[in-house]
Amino acid sequence: MSESSARKTLLLTGASRGIGHATVKRFSSAGWRVIACSRHPFPEDCPWEAGEQDHVQVDLSSPDDTMRAVEEIRRRLPHGKLDALVNNAGISPKGPNGERLNTLTTSLRDWGRVFHVNFFSSVVLARGLFVELQAAQGAIVNVTSIAGARVHPFAGAAYATSKAALAALTREMAADFGPHGIRVNAIAPGEIETAILSPGTEKLAESIPLRRLGKPEEVARTIYYLCTAESSYVTGVEIEINGGQHV
Repeated sequence: MSESSARKTLLLTGASRGIGHATVKRFSSAGWRVIACSRHPFPEDCPWEAGEQDHVQVDLSSPDDTMRAVEEIRRRLPHGKLDALVNNAGISPKGPNGERLNTLTTSLRDWGRVFHVNFFSSVVLARGLFVELQAAQGAIVNVTSIAGARVHPFAGAAYATSKAALAALTREMAADFGPHGIRVNAIAPGEIETAILSPGTEKLAESIPLRRLGKPEEVARTIYYLCTAESSYVTGVEIEINGGQHV
């Protein structure tokens, strides 16, 4: 078996910052090939080794463009195998003054856009790449959120409900994909220290049992665990990564 065919491949959405950026680093450091999906074109100053050949530009808010991207991703898998799919992309629109949008103030257009990115794109990618995942006996990890299980002071209603739906989808997919050798799990991060924290997030750390915000690399390590043989008998679960914020 050649080195290229033995190398494992990850497809990751939302790779450009925060948890996604840390996930790219974690898998790359372990020798994985990482194909990243982004709505932005390939950045010329991208630090990743593979560069443009492992970058797929796609608008996940568009079902048609997401389905187009599936065909493009297939062409970039010469051995017909995909070892892991991590659905990490997520959006949470704010009001004109940066305020949280609730069920009364979220426009119908925003509801649709959020659900297409946060929920439906995960279905389209998983179903569209089912054959490649089955060939590798691969794993899927859906990134949900603590906001999917409780009203959050910053995450909007559309974001929260889309993440709750993604958690339910994880269970359904685990039941449907399991007989084909594909494991499906989710992680639900709490307050993670990234460059796009909402004002006041640091204050929440005072009520978290571990008394600090999480780090993106801590989340990435759990994602990596769920995509490797160390979790070979784990499927259909949602792991909370929040320092005890849920208790």
